[in-house]
Amino acid sequence: MSWPHQPFIRRRTLAAATGLAVGALLPPGAALAAAAQYTNPVIWQDFADIDIVRVGDTYYASASTMHYSPGAPVLRSYDLVNWEIAGHSVPVLDFGAKYDLNGARGYVRGIWASSLAYRPSNRTFYWLGQIDFARTYLYTATAVEGPWNRLTTISTPYYDAGLLVDTDDTLYVAYGNTTISVAQLSPDGRNQVRTQEVFRTPSNVGTLEGARFYKINGQYYIFLTRPANGQYILKSSNGPFGPYTMRQVLLDLRGPIPGGGVPHQGGLVGTQSGAWYYMAFVDAYPGGRVPALAPVTWTADGWPVVQLVNGAWGTTYPSPAVPAPPRQVTPMTGIDTFDGTALKPRWEWNHNPDNTKWSVGDGLTLRTATVTDDLYWARNTLTHRVQGPTSTATVQLDHSAMRDGDRAGLALLRDSSAWIGLKRDGGTTRVVMVTGLTMDGNWNTTGTGTETASATVSGGRVWLRANADIRPGAPRPGTFSYSTDGITFTRLGPAFSMGNDWRFFMGYRFALFNHATHALGGAVRVTRFEVSTP
Repeated sequence: MSWPHQPFIRRRTLAAATGLAVGALLPPGAALAAAAQYTNPVIWQDFADIDIVRVGDTYYASASTMHYSPGAPVLRSYDLVNWEIAGHSVPVLDFGAKYDLNGARGYVRGIWASSLAYRPSNRTFYWLGQIDFARTYLYTATAVEGPWNRLTTISTPYYDAGLLVDTDDTLYVAYGNTTISVAQLSPDGRNQVRTQEVFRTPSNVGTLEGARFYKINGQYYIFLTRPANGQYILKSSNGPFGPYTMRQVLLDLRGPIPGGGVPHQGGLVGTQSGAWYYMAFVDAYPGGRVPALAPVTWTADGWPVVQLVNGAWGTTYPSPAVPAPPRQVTPMTGIDTFDGTALKPRWEWNHNPDNTKWSVGDGLTLRTATVTDDLYWARNTLTHRVQGPTSTATVQLDHSAMRDGDRAGLALLRDSSAWIGLKRDGGTTRVVMVTGLTMDGNWNTTGTGTETASATVSGGRVWLRANADIRPGAPRPGTFSYSTDGITFTRLGPAFSMGNDWRFFMGYRFALFNHATHALGGAVRVTRFEVSTP
């Protein structure tokens, strides 16, 4: 993750350097057509700073979530192409009141680039990440669905860390920005035994960070990103503490998404048959940073080479040769009626929720948890990633228990936001479209929104719809509509321009909310939510 040593200010984007992307060409055209193929991005949703591992016949990946809770989603796949969200490594962001929206806010803090590893000796998954430049947290679970529990807190903040379980079962962490260090942990993983600087980035390269740590064929590798246009790798034949030599993997490589950035900051993974792949993310705002997959070969002297198509990261490649999956993965989009006793893992709250103010089972009930006129301060806003390149969210909402002053609806949520929803005032309920919700570069609210259109609705039920175009390269439109019968939808308000600036890092999300402006006590019930694509 590209961050400075001061919170909230990202380093200035590095100027593009001269030089060609390092890679070998796959034969285009007929040679690719002979096999089944996959298309990039393999996931068109916002999953950045990917760490990826294989355990047996199953692949797992972890990603950044910043201020969203639960944090650090774990994705699962059987073929590297089709993925599902299986759980979250950080069940609650209990790192201070700001993550509860309690007197302070944690926007663009929280879960940054972190690491996921598996330790065969105790059949345990490990998640490791630093929070607020202050300390490092380590969580463990015997299944990615959880329960995940905090194993330890380490006083050294392992910035952009990569966790390695060595073949002798020793735990090592590679971390740092420009100056790269390696730490050794105690056998139980609870303490740091040793840390040592192992590499200092040459000035002509610039910044390197986003470490991933591997041992492959007896060699130690630290995979590093140059934000936001390059990838480099360090190799040691003399153990985890080096010395290391460096080689460029890619620089200014054309990516697979029109208008998107250079694939970078991901992880390497080997298949059961010995093939290798690199899963990176592509800057693709306004949707966020989305994963792309490319095959990797190795030179005779042990360096990875990304396989290119016509000099670029391919839009399509032959599908990985892996065993048939035991089942189909759970789609990341579709219909949710909020049955069962828990939210499905595709949902994440904006900051930690007040768990006394929501429930599932007979739909999703959101009771007002905050008195505010600012959605960015409202607790219990529930978010869902937008599916690219375009998708539509439709929500069926029972608003019969709203109270005067309540605001409930469906937002396109980021540092510049808009929403369609209901305002209850003076005993009357109106459906409105509100735009102009904004934050500044320090993530303080600069605009709480302006109502741009409205209509009176009767009865206790309404359908709300938001359509989002998240193709990168330019600000894109989001539009809103409503229905009183679930069949005929009426457009409400002007198109909302979704910004494509990277500095908020996370992409736009669909968001369900209900907050009070006068007093607590009201509620809404979401009986159905659906994300669909054209």
